[in-house]
Amino acid sequence: MFKLQKALYVLKQAPRAWYEWLSRFLLEHNFRRGQIDKILFIKNKGEDFIIIQVYVDDIIFGATNDSLCKEFSNLMSEEFEMSMVSELTFFLGLQMKQLNDGIVVSQSKYVNELLKKFKMHEAKHSSTPMAISTKLDQDLNGKPVNDKTY
Repeated sequence: MFKLQKALYVLKQAPRAWYEWLSRFLLEHNFRRGQIDKILFIKNKGEDFIIIQVYVDDIIFGATNDSLCKEFSNLMSEEFEMSMVSELTFFLGLQMKQLNDGIVVSQSKYVNELLKKFKMHEAKHSSTPMAISTKLDQDLNGKPVNDKTY
């Protein structure tokens, strides 16, 4: 994940100017903008691909190959004054834990904050009516993520 070091926040339209600058840069470097999610960018390299998600001054990215992440990091560092923050652990209220066999996404921090806000953190617990150990598996009959329809 990247974090912008030198902000443009003085201007009212700064986020739009930053996004335009960044998206133009990515498009010039053979990334495709998502058709539905306009702040998502994808680049294919052979069988591998990299996905970039932009949110104001944060950029998260992941790839099927580590070398694509390193290549992207170097590309961004050449053009922008940015720093690599760390592996993604928290983004837009979601907690992320990367494991060898997948990614765990949770909102426990958000839920705990809500419970405290409404003074319910000491309330009596109740069991949840859903399976808590269900894993999401690959949809072998579905479209691949790196399909060019994005």
